[in-house]
Amino acid sequence: MTEELPHRHATLDEVAALAGVSRSVASRVINNAPHVSRAKRESVERAIRKLGYVPNPKARALATRQAGAAALVISQNDPEVLTDPFFAQVVAGVASALEDADLHMMLCVAASARGRERVEQLVRSRVVDGVMLMALHEDDPLARIAKESRIPVVFGGRPVDFEPRWYVDIDNVGGARDATEHLLTRGRTRVVTICGPLDTEVGASRHRGYREAMMLSGLQPRPPEEGDFTEAAGAAAMARLLEAHPDLDGVFAANDNMAAGALRTLRGAGRSVPADVAVVGFDDLAVAQLAEPALTTIHQPVRGLGREMARMLVELIAGRTASPLILPTHLVERASTG
Repeated sequence: MTEELPHRHATLDEVAALAGVSRSVASRVINNAPHVSRAKRESVERAIRKLGYVPNPKARALATRQAGAAALVISQNDPEVLTDPFFAQVVAGVASALEDADLHMMLCVAASARGRERVEQLVRSRVVDGVMLMALHEDDPLARIAKESRIPVVFGGRPVDFEPRWYVDIDNVGGARDATEHLLTRGRTRVVTICGPLDTEVGASRHRGYREAMMLSGLQPRPPEEGDFTEAAGAAAMARLLEAHPDLDGVFAANDNMAAGALRTLRGAGRSVPADVAVVGFDDLAVAQLAEPALTTIHQPVRGLGREMARMLVELIAGRTASPLILPTHLVERASTG
């Protein structure tokens, strides 16, 4: 028996709530759009019948222009970046949230002129309903594309040179400060850092956290050695630091890959970890547990970063508001600091 609402028309939000799906899924069912599972379609149709929902013609016309897809764009030249466990976790988080919203994911790795041109065409042609943008460097041309976009753009991490309207980021300064303070509380006073690229917000912020912790303790920060977040870069940076500061007794590396590389160099130089040198990383990915010794590190919710980016984008695609989000970090203590 059909129940009717006598005093007002049912809304799309009410249909979605009764069906147990997102607003965008309910909209696509109503507009007979593709990429909706059979179970969700049937659930929405039952809710429509029960509520007596009648679509608004103007809203229906707008909804039919949706593409049913979102793009994750990583500003890198090397497609091998997708083999990095960090980005793999981000992709997994994005994929799970978009699947819940029945949106397809398009993945782009682009930093070359040709890659940026493809992204610009993607945005202008409205092949996707929204974009998530990650790993920007200072003066990155992709930022201009994002600013001029007529579809929603959510940033994964803030750019160096401007504050976007929508972003999800990690407390990079606070996490790096906690990492450095942990070394200081272990009695290490000659602490150095392997930072990420300083023309990125993540690299600059984690270096700032190191500097703040050192200065608050009355110690002079040592000049950083910069790396590109790879294990090889961490190993090379550690070699340069040992040459410049042979008395060092603590290392904060801006990610676990570089920390693992630092451990390899220290071992090759005959330095015992943590007896001679204590090491802290950042990320808390699998490499931290597999390292020898296991790495003390700063845990960040990497998969959660991807998931929250996608959820924010889904809200914007649906015409709702969203606010920037900073995700917390915490220290995970293991053998590399004693």
